[in-house]
Amino acid sequence: MTSVTLKKNYKCVQSLQQFYSGGPYAVSSDGSFLACACNETIKIVDASNASLKSTIEGDSEQVTALALSPNNSLLFSASHSRQIRVWDLSTLKSLRSWKANEGPVMGLACDASGGLLATAGADRKVQVWDVDGGFCTHYFKGHKGVVTSIMFHPDPNRLILFTGSDDSTARVWDLTSKKCLATLEKHQSTITSFAVSLDGWTLISAGRDKVANLWNLQDFSCMITIPTFEALEAVCLIGPDSPFNACFASSAHPVNKRSGVPSINFVTVGERGVVRIWNSDRGLCIFEQKCSDVTVSSEKESQRGFISAFILPSSHELLCVTADQQFLIYSPHESEGIFRLNLTKRLVGYNEEIADMKFLGDDERFLAVATTVEQVRVYDLTSMSCTYVLTGHTEIVLCLDTCVSSGRELIVTGSKDNSVRLWDSHARHCIGVGVGHMGAVGAIAFSKKHLNFFVSGSSDRTLKVWSLDGLPDNNEEIFNLKAKSVVAAHDKDINSLAIAPNDSLVCSGSQDRTACIWRLPELVSVVTLRGHKRGIWSVEFSPVDQCVITASGDKTIKIWAISDGSCLKTFEGHTSSVIRASFITRGTQFISCGADGLVKLWTVKTSECIATYDHHEDKVWALAIGKRTEMLATGGSDAIINLWHDSTASDKEEAFRREEEGVLRGQELENAVLDEDYTRAIQIAFELQRPHKLFELFRELCSKEEPKVLLEKAFHSFGKEEFRLLLEYIREWNTKPKLCHIAQFVLTAVFTILPPTQMVEIKGIGELLEGIIPYSQRHFSRVDRLERSTYLLDYMLTSMSVIEPKLSDGNLSQNIEENDARDVSIEAAAEEEEKLKEGVFAEQEAGQTEDKTGVLSSKKKISRNLRGIEPLLAGVLNMQNSNQDKLEMRKTSSKKRKSHKLRESELVVGDDLTEVNQEDLKSNISSSKRKSHKLRG
Repeated sequence: MTSVTLKKNYKCVQSLQQFYSGGPYAVSSDGSFLACACNETIKIVDASNASLKSTIEGDSEQVTALALSPNNSLLFSASHSRQIRVWDLSTLKSLRSWKANEGPVMGLACDASGGLLATAGADRKVQVWDVDGGFCTHYFKGHKGVVTSIMFHPDPNRLILFTGSDDSTARVWDLTSKKCLATLEKHQSTITSFAVSLDGWTLISAGRDKVANLWNLQDFSCMITIPTFEALEAVCLIGPDSPFNACFASSAHPVNKRSGVPSINFVTVGERGVVRIWNSDRGLCIFEQKCSDVTVSSEKESQRGFISAFILPSSHELLCVTADQQFLIYSPHESEGIFRLNLTKRLVGYNEEIADMKFLGDDERFLAVATTVEQVRVYDLTSMSCTYVLTGHTEIVLCLDTCVSSGRELIVTGSKDNSVRLWDSHARHCIGVGVGHMGAVGAIAFSKKHLNFFVSGSSDRTLKVWSLDGLPDNNEEIFNLKAKSVVAAHDKDINSLAIAPNDSLVCSGSQDRTACIWRLPELVSVVTLRGHKRGIWSVEFSPVDQCVITASGDKTIKIWAISDGSCLKTFEGHTSSVIRASFITRGTQFISCGADGLVKLWTVKTSECIATYDHHEDKVWALAIGKRTEMLATGGSDAIINLWHDSTASDKEEAFRREEEGVLRGQELENAVLDEDYTRAIQIAFELQRPHKLFELFRELCSKEEPKVLLEKAFHSFGKEEFRLLLEYIREWNTKPKLCHIAQFVLTAVFTILPPTQMVEIKGIGELLEGIIPYSQRHFSRVDRLERSTYLLDYMLTSMSVIEPKLSDGNLSQNIEENDARDVSIEAAAEEEEKLKEGVFAEQEAGQTEDKTGVLSSKKKISRNLRGIEPLLAGVLNMQNSNQDKLEMRKTSSKKRKSHKLRESELVVGDDLTEVNQEDLKSNISSSKRKSHKLRG
């Protein structure tokens, strides 16, 4: 038996999210992406796999209209707030906005040049706007109802605008003369869509009066009215080079040409939900789908139709939008002279809540999903397209399970209509129906080994075993499924079922807080598991051990022994009800998901949660585990389906690769430091995200000549992301007194290099500066206090300068020699202070110790003040010393501060001052005053 490798991490590799809630949408000119209204937001979706590319936040009002510029660079949106916004799709930023019509904007159209935007309003007005300037260029009124459709003439040289209204009229507006050229009045109901022929002289209009009209744009006469017998929502012109026309070229159609009517093929879609192709000169439908691909229940016939259609220019495919938020993409195909439309892709814009889902097929390429609708949707995981839809239930589908039996991929479903249905995924229709439950079927499970039966549990509190014996091989008739065993299992609704790997036991979990194990097929009770304080939402057998795992609304997960029903382990960690729990890695681990929107990975042996994933915004109802447990899927109330892959091996390889690369890059960093190539060293330190090494480089730069020049050279190649990361480092360094001086030095360089216009574009700059400013103010206050304390020497200088010294003739020469020696010693001490790289001054006022680097600048200021008072000291030290007591007093009063102690300087003051040259003394005093004032300045 091979060893089991525990899984350490899963990664969400793909996500299918809600991207269309109905209403307006826009298609890019190349058909590569869609812009869809999703409530108050706009979703940009990849048309190939329905993956969400970006989201544009609106103005908290419902989006009413969307349009794209011809080059797909700009998106125009309108909402109920009457605000028109122009979005740059490259940056997803709003370029400009303005208020439009007096009522909500119901339609937008951009001309072929991309410079004009037309709005159709509910206020019956039509306005044309300059896109770059945001001002109104044309204002048209004349409609008597809401303007429902709007379109520019496709020829950029003909500034003509077509509008349709629910007053049953269409109007043609000339932008050059700013007049209405014609009013088209052949419709009897709302006009919904327009199309213009390639020569630009024929207009096709479609409406809900079940007709399509062709108009001559030279004299604005109606050439032909074609009855369609259904309310039309969209009309699309088929070009002469389109594959649609190529298919019809070889097909034989009855010839009934009308004189004066151009031969145009066009597509119409409407309330019936089928695609039809018409020929104008014959006035006939030349193609009609046999059956609709819009799958809704009989109770929702109003959602069966199409609401829009569009022919993709690049791929020549037909895109149709349904009333239930689905995008159907058709491609034309001809075989043996028969034209067909193949449904190549189905993109579901809104899934409702995900109730349950399971992987389908041996290769698990498909995912069967049950939502809060009457359908089961099967998704192709490679393209995330809905491959097909299974319809038959009359109420919402609550649960499902899948299996492969006798080469047939089967799906069994339970619904709120009290029935169970069996489906063949290849035939894509129902092959069996089972009735008998008196309540909604909320739990269902296939047998694991023999695949000849399944078990269902219902809100009527009963279990039923349904046999698949006698199921016909053909799928022509629906087989009546029969229950061979029934038991009243619980006192409340049954939420979950699980069948043992050997098909001998079935476990049921109920809202009555218990889980019961039954022997199959007789449904004889084996043991009842009691211990949960709330209802049980999920049960499952271990694939290798004789135990069962249960998940409950009491926020706990328990593992039970089958033999005696004892609780072996209890797992806590979820903050809300635990809805699903399933074993993986041969029973050594399990995955759980809950109402808190969290997915957790647990190890059974250590009872430890080793990973938590927060990729859902609401309850996670569904959990599907692949056969090899390398892939799983989750879905919930947020209508999001997430696909996860085991990334344990890849993460390990990635960590090893990063470690190896880090060693190599680290050596490059050391080499760059040795070569004093600081630009490259700083760049490598940023790439390796080593802030400590980066700080050492900056500190070393400060000791070089012209450090600012070196910093500017190093920052020259920095982008916004590098500057953001640097500001994060500065914010951290600035919080520590020992590192703040280097942080301020680098911050000054950043402010010097980076202009304010570029700095405001850095992501999170406001938060970063808010973290830097308070500490910078604290450092400034501390340095300011230290600087102010140095003014004590200035006060001493001022105090001593008012004393008029008098020297005696006898001791003058001797005192001058002694004081010259003292002066030399003072200067030597000052020079020694300046050579200290790190020193600490004792503050005389606060009596506290300052950090070494922070007081260095203050020490220099004190040294300069000392040099400023030297002339005065030379005059004072020439005085006679006739009194020993006064000598001691002078020693005490002339103390000067040094690294950790006060330096003493003797002031010799005598009672008997001799007469000296007053002019020389006054000259020395005035000179020292000037130097002192200059230093203070």
